[in-house]
Amino acid sequence: MVDRTAPRLPGAPASSGADRIVCHVDVDCFYAACERRREPELEGEPVVVGMGYEAGESHGAVATASYEARRRGIESAQAISTALERLPRAADADSSGLVGHYRPVDMAFYESVSEDVREVLDDCADTVRAVSIDEAYLDVTDRTAWERVGGDADDGRDGNDTGGGAEGSGRSGERGDRRTLAEGYARHVKARIAEAAGVTASVGVAPTMSAAKVASDHDKPDGLVVVEPGSVREFFAPLSVETLHGVGPVTARELREMGIETAGDLAGTEPDRIAARFGERGREVHAFARGEDDREVTPVGRPKSLSRESAFTEATADPGTKRERVETLAGAVAERAARKGVLYGTIGIKVVTPPFSVQTRTRSLSGPVEDPALLREVALDLLSEFRDVAVRKLGVRVSKLAFTAAEQSSLDGFEPDDAGTAPATTARTDPGGVASGGTEASGGTAAADLGRYTAEEAATNAAGSGGTTGPEGGRTPTGGQTSLVDFRVQDG
Repeated sequence: MVDRTAPRLPGAPASSGADRIVCHVDVDCFYAACERRREPELEGEPVVVGMGYEAGESHGAVATASYEARRRGIESAQAISTALERLPRAADADSSGLVGHYRPVDMAFYESVSEDVREVLDDCADTVRAVSIDEAYLDVTDRTAWERVGGDADDGRDGNDTGGGAEGSGRSGERGDRRTLAEGYARHVKARIAEAAGVTASVGVAPTMSAAKVASDHDKPDGLVVVEPGSVREFFAPLSVETLHGVGPVTARELREMGIETAGDLAGTEPDRIAARFGERGREVHAFARGEDDREVTPVGRPKSLSRESAFTEATADPGTKRERVETLAGAVAERAARKGVLYGTIGIKVVTPPFSVQTRTRSLSGPVEDPALLREVALDLLSEFRDVAVRKLGVRVSKLAFTAAEQSSLDGFEPDDAGTAPATTARTDPGGVASGGTEASGGTAAADLGRYTAEEAATNAAGSGGTTGPEGGRTPTGGQTSLVDFRVQDG
């Protein structure tokens, strides 16, 4: 057993080989899930998020569709006209037939929900690699273990052995063996996401990034699949080749022309034969099929902001209760900034009112500071606008970050920020140091200002992830979401 109490040196990898524990978290039908969070009555109904379905619009495309809509033939990137033919819009159709609930893309709201998810992930893992608005890798090696404990470890759901040494949340069957601590920790992450963000995530747990990615997609929706060390190759063996990370439809077709249908076939093929056809990329996917993947979970770029949020059990309008919560959150953010050696040039709050309307307010400072008292004062001043408003959640955030020299060696794996950061000099910290021009406001669901799930905004326009589980357990090559091009990102 590894000594998990020993501190790591700055920049040192968490662990290597079979000891590493990687979670891949993928929120199910994210945009549709966000719309259901906003409109709970849509639960169980076919939901289609896209553009071009309003009267007078001549073209558009589906961004994502719920599983209920997918069963009616609705797919991501599909022409909206085709979607409307297969699943008429509820507002236009005869109520006696099956209809779909169409909603426009609302990125500001989706980014707000993804920030709720990211807050949980940052709290549950020391290292998080966000690869899209709804998807991230976590290295939880120092938080849990592969050790099996307890008896049936029943959490109220039946278990299902997925084969190949994998454990799944499953929908049927009984498991009498003991479960790993890693599985229990993944259930904890799933539960916290559901509680904090109101959406459901599927999680894959494995000793490698490539296996965790496949595992998270193996039992959607609301899945949990654990692939233990030493069983990755066995887990992959019966799966089709396009299941492997890095194998798209074209590569899969070429592999089949070589007589390679499954990941097991690929693992058993001479690597030189694969390399002769596909080069170094072929060697990589061949290694993945054999369960060999030594990539480490590393963040993409520096964080753009630091934040803390907290939800009330019931919406409250009590000014004292709200002030106390904001004071606590401001203290937590200040402590986190101090621990990371980060200065901040903007202070903001997030206010969520029933049912899920998001308001943000920010104030720019005259320069980057590290001043807990000022952070608290500004956050409370911004909150004063909402003194008599019932709220269900509050958040405090700092942004326009500047990184001190000491911090450069302590943030494991952070890459240079192409966008640039302010020089790490300290500005005045008295209230008069707040820049004139004051507060920036955004209303309704415009919550993008409170941070992004991806570390770099441009990442959300990259290529698709190579396939998602369809409604009948198959895979569709388009991925779960597209932004008329593609909302999902393949971790390259």
